[in-house]
Amino acid sequence: MSRSLDRVSDALRAAGLDLRIVEMSESTRTAADAAAAAGCEIDQIAKSILFRGETSGELRLFITAGGNRVDPARAAALAGEPLGKADAAMVREVTGFAIGGVAPLGSLVPLRTWIDPRLMDFAHVWAAAGTPNHIFRIAPDALLRVTGATAAAFTA
Repeated sequence: MSRSLDRVSDALRAAGLDLRIVEMSESTRTAADAAAAAGCEIDQIAKSILFRGETSGELRLFITAGGNRVDPARAAALAGEPLGKADAAMVREVTGFAIGGVAPLGSLVPLRTWIDPRLMDFAHVWAAAGTPNHIFRIAPDALLRVTGATAAAFTA
């Protein structure tokens, strides 16, 4: 098992959640791919989108419904600073995850996190488990709790 996958599994257990991580035979790198693999609506995919704070240099995590896009101005207002692109090397260094497999929990360092209220419309959602081929199903309220996220409107 990969270290990234182990961290996600450990974080779920530490949060008191006994959830099964599923390895998909096809890639779950994009929200559309993940929805097809999981057999769910695209908005049931909890995408982990990272931005770099232009002032602080710290990563900020926005968990959004698969069909939604983060509005940069709204996200910056929530973060309290201008936000820029987080490149693949920074994402890997800070979170321990590769882009396409960034999990909403299990990062190497704690991240300030916001969650899209659209995800709360479902009984369960699917999120990346640390690799481009592993996902897990979770109730949105549990995802909110284990990530310490703040529900906020930040999508376009």
